[in-house]
Amino acid sequence: MTARFQILGSSSFGNSALLQTGSSTVLIDAGLSGRRIKTLLKAHDIDPQKLDAVFLTHEHQDHTAGIAGLSSCNGIRFFANHDTATAVRKRLRNPATWSLFETGTVFTFRDLTVRTFALPHDAYDPVGYIFEWGGNDLFTPPGSLAWFLDLGYVPPSLYAPMQRVDVLVLEANYDVEMLRKDTRRPFSVKQRIAGRHGHLSNQDVSQLLNPESSNMDPSWRHLYLAHLSRDCNDAAILERTLETFRTHNRRCGITIVDPINGAAPPYHFSW
Repeated sequence: MTARFQILGSSSFGNSALLQTGSSTVLIDAGLSGRRIKTLLKAHDIDPQKLDAVFLTHEHQDHTAGIAGLSSCNGIRFFANHDTATAVRKRLRNPATWSLFETGTVFTFRDLTVRTFALPHDAYDPVGYIFEWGGNDLFTPPGSLAWFLDLGYVPPSLYAPMQRVDVLVLEANYDVEMLRKDTRRPFSVKQRIAGRHGHLSNQDVSQLLNPESSNMDPSWRHLYLAHLSRDCNDAAILERTLETFRTHNRRCGITIVDPINGAAPPYHFSW
């Protein structure tokens, strides 16, 4: 069995990704327009009507903009905690099929085990996900993916679970110096972005990934750095902060998701 992961778009303007396993075809967040998501799915040979579920991290528009358009697809279940679902429902004209969970719980959906984690961000009840599948027999090898976007810092409680996944998607939203010099954002917004319930910077990510400062020894096969700001970050600057990590983790592939087009090459889980 081969599973596939595909980031459809990731930047400050919208975030969404596709995960396909043996029995599931799901989206993680739906921050692009419904029409845009459907177009991208068709480009990857996915019939939007065949989507099984959408897993939402929080209510902000760059993670939920496509829900209205996707809710017209038959059979899609929208997974969210109570606070996120309540906030999103207020913006919908047509009903959606909701499956609610409590943050911090573990549940199953089709062949997926879904682990949920509280994240520090300025939303009602933001979460991160770890998805696990397979491992039942020789024909279904295990696979795992973590999706941690929109967090002001990485709580120590996440260190252990995030190290054990095959693929980690982590945000690297801004560069400290570029944010400081930015003229489009008022000081109050800059404070929010850089605060403990804002976003991770390149420098935060570099420190987290540096084994000398974090004592991390991850088993990642691939690392995606996503949710880059178009105005306050640059892929080339972020790349330079990863030199130490690359030296210590040569077997781990790294993709920096371009914030301009927001897409990234797929990852195929195969053994």
